[in-house]
Amino acid sequence: MAKATLKCSANYVPLTPISFLERSAIVYRDRTSIIYGDINFTWKQTHERCRRLASALCRRGISRGDVVASLAPNIPETYELHFAVPMAGAVLSTLNIRHDSAMVAVLLAHSQAKIIFVDYQFLDIAKGALKVLSKKGSPLPSLILIPDPHDSVSRPKFGTEMAEYESLLAEGEAEFAVVRPDDECDPISLNYTSGTTSSPKGVVYSHRGAYLNSMAAILLNEMQSMPVYLWTVPMFHCNGWCLTWAVAAQGGTNVCIRNVTAKGIFDSIAKHRVTHMGGAPTVLNMIINASPSERRPLPGRVTVMTGAAPPPPRVLFEMEEQGFNITHAYGLTETYGPGTICTWQPEWDSLPLEARAKLKARQGVPHLGMEELDIKDPVTMQSVARDGKTVGEVMFRGNTVMNGYLNDAKATEEAFQGGWFHTGDLGVIHPDGYIELKDRSKDIIISGGENISTIEVESVIFSHPAVLEAAVVGRPDEHWGETPCAFLKLKEGHAATTQEIINYCRERLPHYMVPRTVVFEELPKTSTGKTQKFVLRAKAKVMGSLSKQSKM
Repeated sequence: MAKATLKCSANYVPLTPISFLERSAIVYRDRTSIIYGDINFTWKQTHERCRRLASALCRRGISRGDVVASLAPNIPETYELHFAVPMAGAVLSTLNIRHDSAMVAVLLAHSQAKIIFVDYQFLDIAKGALKVLSKKGSPLPSLILIPDPHDSVSRPKFGTEMAEYESLLAEGEAEFAVVRPDDECDPISLNYTSGTTSSPKGVVYSHRGAYLNSMAAILLNEMQSMPVYLWTVPMFHCNGWCLTWAVAAQGGTNVCIRNVTAKGIFDSIAKHRVTHMGGAPTVLNMIINASPSERRPLPGRVTVMTGAAPPPPRVLFEMEEQGFNITHAYGLTETYGPGTICTWQPEWDSLPLEARAKLKARQGVPHLGMEELDIKDPVTMQSVARDGKTVGEVMFRGNTVMNGYLNDAKATEEAFQGGWFHTGDLGVIHPDGYIELKDRSKDIIISGGENISTIEVESVIFSHPAVLEAAVVGRPDEHWGETPCAFLKLKEGHAATTQEIINYCRERLPHYMVPRTVVFEELPKTSTGKTQKFVLRAKAKVMGSLSKQSKM
C-alpha cells in the first residue's frame, strides 16, 4: 500500500486562512464583506485591497517572518491586516488598544516589529512608545497612520511626514503574487498575554492552527454561509477568537464598530440584521441594562458566544428573553481563544432556569479542532476522578495549541511539560465529561474580558512612598465581572487615602487596571511570610458586588 501513495502538490497544500479570502473573492465576490458606518466593501474589493497592502509591505522591505504590529480598534483596516500581513509572508501582532505607551514600547521591542499601523485615536500612545524606544537606542518601527475616514483635510503631524494607510495601498499591485507559507506551521500572528512589563509572553500562532481554529469557530457559532457578524469582540484579542478569518471562510459580512455601546449594538443588529456576535459578560450586561431609548426589536435570533467568567443566571435569562442565544466557551490566548464549548443537550431544555444556567456556565468539552481536554494532577499527570469534586489543572492537547512563546524557550517547555499544555487554571471534570473551572492560577483578574495581572498592579502600588505591603485580588462587580481590590499596609508614620492611591495608580496604569476598592489593614501571612490571597479573595467576596453603576 505504501508504494501506491505519493505526497505531492496535487494532494497536499499547507493550510492557511489566506485561502478563505481567495475563495470568498470568487464565491461571494459582489456580496458585502465589511460595513463601517457609511463605508462598504465587497469580498472582491477586500481581496484586492489586501493584495495591494501585502504588495506595498513587501516594497517597504517586509519579508518572510518579519513582524508587523497594529494599534487600532475594530475598524476595516484592522480586519484587512489579518489577511494582508500574512499574504506578505509576515507575522501580525495586534496590540491591545488599552495599553499605555510604556507597555506598547515593551511589546514593540520584544517582537522587533518593523512596521506599526496606528489608528489616529491612539497616535499619542504610539508616539510615546517610539520616544521610549528612541531613548533606549532600540530600533524604531515605521509608523503608518490610519486617519479618521471622515476628516480628509486635517491630519496630525508626526515629524515632517507620515505615511497613511490608503496612500500605502496605492503603492501596491492588485495582481501581487501572494506569499504563501512554506510550512503550514510557519507563524501567522503574535498575540501577547497579560504579563508584567518586564516579562511579556508573545504567543505564536501558526497558519495551520489559525486555519483549524477558524473552522472550529464556524462550528462553535453555528455559522451558515453568509452570516452577519457584529464585531463586539476586540480583533486584538486572539485575532478576534479567530473569527476574523472564520467570517471570511463563510462569505459573511463584518459589521465594524469603533466603540461598543448598547445603542450601537441594537442599532447595528436592527439595521444590518446581525446573526452573530460575541463578547465578555460585560457586553451581555450592557445589553440587558440598555435603556428603553437604546433598545431596538431584534429582526431575528442572534447567537452570542461569551467567554471569561460565566454570566449569572439572571443575565442568561434576560438575554434569552430578548432573543439572544448564549453559548459559553473557555480558552486562553495559548489556545487561539475558545478551546472548549459547553455543547447543549436537548434534554436540558426542560430543566428549571437555575439548573440550565448552571449547566450552561460550565466550560464544557473540547471543540472539534482540539484533540483532548482533561483535568490532571500536574505532578503525576494522572487524570483526576470524573466526580465533579476532585480539583486538578486544566490541560489541553491538540492542533489548536500555540507554537510556543516567542524568545522564551524555558516558558514554552514548562507550558508543554508532559506533552500537554498546562493552563494553570484549576477545575473539576463531571461524570458527563464536561469540565468546570474552580479557580484561576497566578491570581489573574478578568475584568470586562480584560486579563489584569495583579503582579503588575501591585508593583505600581508598592512604588508609592507610603506603602509597605500590597496585595491585589478580584472583587465581584455586577458590570465588569470583577475589578481590582487592593489591600494595603502603610509604612509606620506615613498616611495615604483611598483616593490618593487610586489617583497614583491612574497616573501609571491603564484605567481598567486601576483598583476601584482600597482597604487599609494587616495582610494575612503564611508561616513562610507569603500573603494568603485566598483569605483576601474571601474578604473581597464578602464585601459584595460593586454597583453596576460604578464608573472609573
